[in-house]
Amino acid sequence: METKKYNVTGMSCAACSSHVEKAARSVKGVSDVNVSLLTNSMTVTGDGFSDADVCKAVKAAGYGAKAAGQNKAEISEKDEETGKIAKRLIASVILLLPLMYISMGHMFSLPLPPFLEGNYIATALCEMILSASVMVINSKFFINGFNGIIHLAPNMDTLVALGSGISFIYSVAVVFLMTADEHGGEHLLHGLYFESAAMILALITIGKMLESRSKGKTTDAIKRLIDLSPKTAMVIRDGKEIEINAEDLLQGDIFTVRPGESFPADGVVIEGESAVNEAALTGESIPVDKTEGSKVSAATINQNGFLKCRATHVGSETSLSKIIELVENAASTKAPVAKLADKVSGIFVPIVIAIAAVTLAVWLIAGKDFGFALARAVSVLVISCPCALGLATPVAVMVGSGVGAKNGILFKTAASLEAAGRTQIAVFDKTGTITEGRPEVTDKIAFSVSENELIKIAAAVESKSEHPIAKAITSYADENGSERYEATDFSALPGHGVCGTVNGLRVLGGNLSLIKEKGVKTDFAESYAKAFAEKGKTPVYFTINETLAGIIAVADKPKPDSNDAVEELKDLGIRTVMLTGDNRATAFATAKATGIEKVVAEVLPDGKENVIQTLSEYGKVAMIGDGINDAPALTRADTGIAVGAGTDIATDAADVVLMRAGIQDVPAAIRLSRQVLKNIKENLFWAFFYNILCIPLAAGVFIPIAGIELNPMFGAAAMSLSSLFVVTNALRLNFFDIKKRGKSNRMPPVSLPENIGENGSEILVNKNESTEDKEMTKTIYIEGMMCQHCVAHVKKALDALDGVKEAAVDLEGKKAVVTLEKNVDDKTLTAAVDEAGYKAVKVER
Repeated sequence: METKKYNVTGMSCAACSSHVEKAARSVKGVSDVNVSLLTNSMTVTGDGFSDADVCKAVKAAGYGAKAAGQNKAEISEKDEETGKIAKRLIASVILLLPLMYISMGHMFSLPLPPFLEGNYIATALCEMILSASVMVINSKFFINGFNGIIHLAPNMDTLVALGSGISFIYSVAVVFLMTADEHGGEHLLHGLYFESAAMILALITIGKMLESRSKGKTTDAIKRLIDLSPKTAMVIRDGKEIEINAEDLLQGDIFTVRPGESFPADGVVIEGESAVNEAALTGESIPVDKTEGSKVSAATINQNGFLKCRATHVGSETSLSKIIELVENAASTKAPVAKLADKVSGIFVPIVIAIAAVTLAVWLIAGKDFGFALARAVSVLVISCPCALGLATPVAVMVGSGVGAKNGILFKTAASLEAAGRTQIAVFDKTGTITEGRPEVTDKIAFSVSENELIKIAAAVESKSEHPIAKAITSYADENGSERYEATDFSALPGHGVCGTVNGLRVLGGNLSLIKEKGVKTDFAESYAKAFAEKGKTPVYFTINETLAGIIAVADKPKPDSNDAVEELKDLGIRTVMLTGDNRATAFATAKATGIEKVVAEVLPDGKENVIQTLSEYGKVAMIGDGINDAPALTRADTGIAVGAGTDIATDAADVVLMRAGIQDVPAAIRLSRQVLKNIKENLFWAFFYNILCIPLAAGVFIPIAGIELNPMFGAAAMSLSSLFVVTNALRLNFFDIKKRGKSNRMPPVSLPENIGENGSEILVNKNESTEDKEMTKTIYIEGMMCQHCVAHVKKALDALDGVKEAAVDLEGKKAVVTLEKNVDDKTLTAAVDEAGYKAVKVER
């Protein structure tokens, strides 16, 4: 399967994108097509299709298509389109002003020019010439509109062209009648609709320009990322440092970066030391130290040292380019929530044309004159807005994806953005996700050999393994100057341990189940292992020739933000589960330290997928892991979230990629997803509500009921504002704070099963040690309180926090004692006091 991207021209509404998609799907070898009205692009997936075949099919449907080029060029083309629309609008308004003066000036007692005074035919001809000029300027509507009719694929431009064109043709017919009228056609003058024909086009053009500008703002995140890339690079060739265009940089080139400059490509430091600001990629403002051998990324900024680097990825292969591609792809795919809108869009325009024809016929049958009936039919044509339906989802997805990228959160598709927000159960891997992923040796107990010999033998077999525990043991041996033995006949036992031959001795290292399986006696040592595990340490058993030689305990500390992240997920109504291959006691100790509700321990890698499948029967599951060892579980989950990807953003198994190593971005991603989903629903509601209300209004349904009559010009204005409303509503997402805690996006919690996996599981919630039921107090020392009004302000601010049962504020003691129903982190308490206008000095338990 291959996926290709194309730029599409000629689309004006959701009906157009539907026709383009249908045309591309008809090409042999194409299995899936996604068309984005927002970015005027199309992604095609399949086998054995060619660019020529796809472009030919799209052209046959009445549109244009070409293989996508570079991001900069494409965005530049979109910006130029806004300028073209603006020029069209200016020319239209210049002609529209005298047209409106001539046709409607008499309503305000404004005098006509002398040569038109009393000359009604000349007045009508002037109106016709000015109206025709506006139509020529906006001929794009007519070309696209009637092209759609020819290809049996009517679109929004068809509605506009019919509305304006019919008004013009009817008015021309009236002009001919005026020439034959013995009274000079005075009584027919008011039956002209030239100003409506021109005003419809002008108002639609205004809407298109505003829409184009607003749509341009939705790609601001991409533009900012593109602008981060330096235009030039300093490379060393033939021993000399020369300046070249960054796009000419080749893989393997040696380039230099001075303080304050951006890196032109991804690379590896080969000389120098410095701190690098990687906020452009990860959203993390704290600089990262770089030394020889460190990886650097394009668009990040060198802060204080001179670095010489070797380029590893250039051009479209850099991390920055892949991020831009992910954000664009997310906007060009479709969210499941938009399926109804897509179905309606495909039949919308023909239905509207039919309604307009019925409206015309009904009013004529009702005895109204042709001009009145025509005005109602034209109003129906120009007020209908398929654009709003087509833009409702992609604009929100594009803005939401941009906000995520700015904060180091990357959604691969619109579907993954939607699915993340529906999460009800969050399943965490332990090592490297909940914990730091950098275990250290804490204890060692030798039985049949000395401690020093135990370390040497253990390091020999573990040096062949890539597991974090293996690295901890080998690092400990190196740091303590232990002689390194060589291991032969090495083999890894996934989920269990390692084995090999050291100095002729058969050595086995791993967990208790592996050692017991080999028939080794461990009864005398299990009390030591149990004590280690209860403290959150992982005991690793080592045997020599099937005799227990000793135990090495390794500990992996939870990440600083793990506890807060778990609490935030609970605030969102999400149940938390830890899924690990570690022993039960160690896993439970880590879960208790972080507030996780349920533990499934001692699970082999191939068993994690089965656990996810079981949990998915109870709710939507998000699996959070490192994206490598957890690939099957990430794929099985409704949403796979890879944490700490750094610059390795192409994690295939994950739907969502978090650039930072901490897990506090997990609730942030879910919070953002739910807000985007809410925004999409608002847009879809507006799009459907607008059309359901306005089409009957335009048809004149409310005339006999309430006397409300809609002029076609107001219909065109309403149609323009409808699309603008949808885009503007989506732009509000730029102001959404994804880090702000609260229950506004909370969903009702689901129940969890009693037992999961072969070894069962244990629910930690509702036990005495659970953070969910444990009542605790914290004391906040505050500066700036002067009176009882201050006390009331501070109390109100603290009482409003989720998790605060009661706040007692002491004016004399300059402090507040808060009783908590569950853990509320110190930052949240401090921020509440600061936002109330006072200063929180410190927080004590």
